[in-house]
Amino acid sequence: MINTLTQQKIESMRFETQKDVDRENKAMRTIANRYGWEYQKLGAHDVDFYIRDVGYLEVKGRNRYIGDAFPLPLAERKYKKLMDKPLNSIIVWSCFDGLIYADLSKITFTKRTGGRTPRNGSSNDIEMMYYIDEQPNLRYSFDVLTKPW
Repeated sequence: MINTLTQQKIESMRFETQKDVDRENKAMRTIANRYGWEYQKLGAHDVDFYIRDVGYLEVKGRNRYIGDAFPLPLAERKYKKLMDKPLNSIIVWSCFDGLIYADLSKITFTKRTGGRTPRNGSSNDIEMMYYIDEQPNLRYSFDVLTKPW
């Protein structure tokens, strides 16, 4: 049995590195510049960004090139968190050579248990996941003139 203090410590443990944060910010700047959006970073236990008068956006790191990125993974808990927000829910996968993004309400997925190799202290490495195959509602932004993300 886990006591409340231990549970809070587990829930607050974060594995995000500065490199992850930098990639997330670069992805948001790229999308915001493309569409002229104003945005703000949200808290550690929320989705990543609020976009003024548009909605909410989550950036997922995808350590692959766009051509090898499919199927795209998305944790069910992130999907639900985004879809519970008002306005639009936008998901972005930041790949080595650009971005893949979509309005979350317009994409289809396959649902199954998955995730990543479990890490010490993590309670979310193996969980219910959504896997998104290539489809018409996905958009791409290639970053061929700069260094990989």
